[in-house]
This record gives sequence, C-alpha cells and structure tokens, in this order.
Amino acid sequence: MAQTAAELSYTPYHREKSAFTGIFSWIFSTDHKRIGILYMISVLTMFIGGLCLGLLIRLELIAPGATIMSAPTYNAVFTLHGVIMIFLFIIPGIPAIFGNFILPLQIGAEDVAFPRLNLLSWWLYISGAALLMLALFTGDKLPDTGWTFYAPYSTATEGNISLAVFAAFVLGFSSILTGLNFITTIHRMRAPGMTWFRMPLFTWGLYATAWIQVLATPVVGITLLLVILERGFGVGVFDPAIGGDPVLYQHLFWIYSHPAVYIMILPGMGVISDLLPAFTKRTIFGYKAIAFSTISIAVVGYMVWGHHMFTSGISGTAQVIFSFLTFLVAIPTGIKVFNWIASLYKGSIELRAPMLYTLSFIFLFSIGGVTGLVLGSLAVDMHVHDTYFVVGHFHYVMFGGLGIALFGALHYWFPKMFGKMYNEAVAIVAWAFIFVGFNVLYFPMFILGWNGMPRRYYDYLPEFQYWHVVSTVGSWILAFGIFTMFINLIRGIINGEKAGNNPWGASTLEWTTPSPPPLLNFIEPPHVTHGAYDFEEMNKGKKDSKKDSKKKKKGKK
Repeated sequence: MAQTAAELSYTPYHREKSAFTGIFSWIFSTDHKRIGILYMISVLTMFIGGLCLGLLIRLELIAPGATIMSAPTYNAVFTLHGVIMIFLFIIPGIPAIFGNFILPLQIGAEDVAFPRLNLLSWWLYISGAALLMLALFTGDKLPDTGWTFYAPYSTATEGNISLAVFAAFVLGFSSILTGLNFITTIHRMRAPGMTWFRMPLFTWGLYATAWIQVLATPVVGITLLLVILERGFGVGVFDPAIGGDPVLYQHLFWIYSHPAVYIMILPGMGVISDLLPAFTKRTIFGYKAIAFSTISIAVVGYMVWGHHMFTSGISGTAQVIFSFLTFLVAIPTGIKVFNWIASLYKGSIELRAPMLYTLSFIFLFSIGGVTGLVLGSLAVDMHVHDTYFVVGHFHYVMFGGLGIALFGALHYWFPKMFGKMYNEAVAIVAWAFIFVGFNVLYFPMFILGWNGMPRRYYDYLPEFQYWHVVSTVGSWILAFGIFTMFINLIRGIINGEKAGNNPWGASTLEWTTPSPPPLLNFIEPPHVTHGAYDFEEMNKGKKDSKKDSKKKKKGKK
C-alpha cells in the first residue's frame, strides 16, 4: 500500500536501499543522504584527531627547547597532523559530506548517478584512514617527512612512510570516484527546467571541484606509487644518489597539490554563495560572474604549481611565468569576493549563526588571499619561503576558508539533514570563540615568519617566544569554541526542537522537501521554473499555492 505525502514527511528513512538492519543498514546503504552522514561522522572524527595533534604542536612550541616531547616525536606529530588534516579532512570535507547529501536535492535528483560507486568511495576513505592509523603501530619508526612526503628524505628515512603513502594513494581513489559521480549526476540527472544557469552556485563549486578531482588526482597517485617503488626496489626516480631528481618529485607533487587547494576551497566558496542570499533575502550579485569565475579558478589552478618551488632551483624564466600566473588566478577569486560584498548591499541581513560564519569566511579568506599575493611576488618569497609566514597564509586560506565554510554549512544544512534545530545562542557564542581564537592563533605567525622564524622547526631562538605564547593561547581559545560548537550540534540532534521544511526562508530546491528528506528526496518530482536565488518568483509560487488551496477548500464546502 502506497504511503501518503504526510507519512513520507515524518518517516524520512522509511525504506532504506540496503538489505541489512541496524548499523549494517548504514554502512551498506547506497542512499546518498546516509552516505553523506557517514562521511560527516568519519571526516569530523578525523578532524578532532588532527586538532588534538595540532594542540600538542602548539603546546610544545610554547617555549624554546623540549617541553612535552622530543624532536623525533615532534616530527612525527606534525607529519600526522598534516596528513590527517589535508587528506582526511580538508580535501574530502565539503564535497564528501554536503556534496553527497545536498547535491542531488539541489538539482532535483533522486540520488547520485552511481549509488554503489558512492558507497565504494566511502569504503575507500575508511580503508585509507585505517591504513594511516596502522602506520602508527607498525614499522620501526613513525612517519616523519611532513605531509608533502618530499624526496629524497621520504625515500631514505626509516619512518613507516610506505604505508602512510599507500594510505594517501587509496584516499586518492576515493576522491576520483566521488568526482566522477558528481560530474555524471550534474550532467544527466538535473530536474526538468534546471538549466545550467538555474543551478545553485554550491553545485557549480562541486562541478568545478569534481573535474579537478578526476584530472589531477591520478598524478599524485602515480607520484606516491613511485615513492613506494623507490623505497622498496631502489628504482632511482627521485633519489639523486642513484641518478634520480628530487626536484622532479616537487613538480609532480605540486601539479596535483596546487589544484588540490581548489578542491579544498571551491566547494567552500559555493557554500558562501548559497548562504549569502538565504540570509540577505536578495538575489546573489553577479551570478554568472561567480559561476564562470569558479570554472576559471579550476582551469588556471593547474598552471601555478611552480610558485611552491621559487627556491628549488627552477629557471628565472619559469619563476617569472609562475609568479605572473599566481597573480592571474587572483582575478577570478577577487571577482567572487567583490560580488559577495555587493550581495550584502540593500539586503535584509539576518545575523544568524550560518551568516556569521559566512562573514568570517570573507574576512579570513581575504587575508589569506592577500598574503598569497605577497608569497607570489618573487623578491618577497625568497625571504619568507619556508617560514611561519607560509604557515599563517596556508591556515588562513585552508582553515579560514574551507574550515569556516564547513562550519557554516553544518549550521545551515543541519535542520535539513536531521530535522532538528540547535541552540542558536550557544552557536553564536561558539562562533565568537572560534573567530577570536583563530586570529589569535594564526595572525602572530605572519609576524614570526616576517622576522625569520622557519617553519617545521622543533626549537627556536628566545626572541620568538612571545608570539609563540600568544599563538598557543589562541589555539586553546579556538579549541574551546570548536568543542562547544560540536557539543551544541550533538545536543541539537538528540534534544533539538523540530525544524520546519525551510527554517531560513531560503530559495534553493533542497528547502522544498521535508526535513529530513524521504528516501527518494521529493514527494512529487520537481519542475524548476526560475533561478536558484529568485525570491520574487518563490514568493509568487507560495501565494499561488495558497490561492489554489483556498479555492479547493471553497469547492469542498
């Protein structure tokens, strides 16, 4: 017997796409929503682990000399912190969690194009994470190369590098499969009327990201495989002692890893482009400019890897070209920032928790972007390369960008994912601690780097201690805010008030379905008639549906 619309809205997981029950119905489910939640639990668990390692690093650096660990342990801790945060949190982050859960809803699809492949990508993610954890408990020595696995040290160290590198290799397959799935889903499964320029900008961000995942990730996969072969069989690709070229490793690594920066940040930019209209109640300024700039960033991002290698011995001509291209990639990024700011003009701004994270993103990412131009300038980069200035820039872009956008997305789509609301006052308090703690933690790194403090060093001169102390105190403030945020969200899942279908009054398609959505997402297949951020058309539709319901009631009487 078919269920009614009312029954569907209150039994969102009434019939799972799995032959199992209990926890197995989750880990073997092919429903994109459950896979998104599985990714959320996995990714955020890894984030907490990486966060704790980061706190240990900052505690060690609170004073010169040994504080809580030895130099070899420090090398292992910052390596694991980097590998976990990059490969297990930042790269999968928004695409794996919100891409899986929200993308089909935003384009009016019942699921992703390849549900089983989607489940396989999560299993590969878990397998990669398990292999990395195994690397901690096997071998003679912990991995200690840093997250970049630079040769020739990675080919010669006694650390358990081969297993850690293989873990990153497996994670690359997870990323590729996710990208293939999203590209096919966006091309083939959009609802009737959902043209390219009616798609939400979050979907545009995922689309550009997916192409980078598919085209760039195989390069790093092959590179990491060569490291394993060199360690096992001495093939001599990167080790200069046996005829290899370590600079070749840097080229191959950054040909992937700089586009990977945009795997990390483009979905975050898409989140911000969706949140701004929802909390200003107006159309996004320059929709097409933002959409085309997203694709432009993905294209130009392939061409700037050499700016990581200004001090590696590449030719002067290459240095000038890569410096120019670095400034070029800032243009589409600047277009986004100016359009976001213009979208605030004459908007009915609501300072709810997701909007506060949105404004924080624009502020923090702008600092990261401007300092990136400083590093793109050849003369300056020669002095601050491999100093804490780079560490500050990287965290303002990655954590101030991706991390803050992910927190905003968590608060924005939380009612849609769980059908509950969190405590808004606690969420705002947590945001304040996160924002203050972030700046107290990372801004002193610009000062340290400008004064010559090298990154990755276990010890330092006494003259640098003051700013290290400030930075360490900032890490405590930031961690308090993050743990407060997570506790508030967990309490919301357990005891939160029931959320409506559209608690923010947003205009994109996912807010037209029940919270949380039923198995096949929509009670009636959607037909799109207007743009993603057209509030006037949305309000007209509401008025028309009210008139229709009144006419039906009169007819019944």
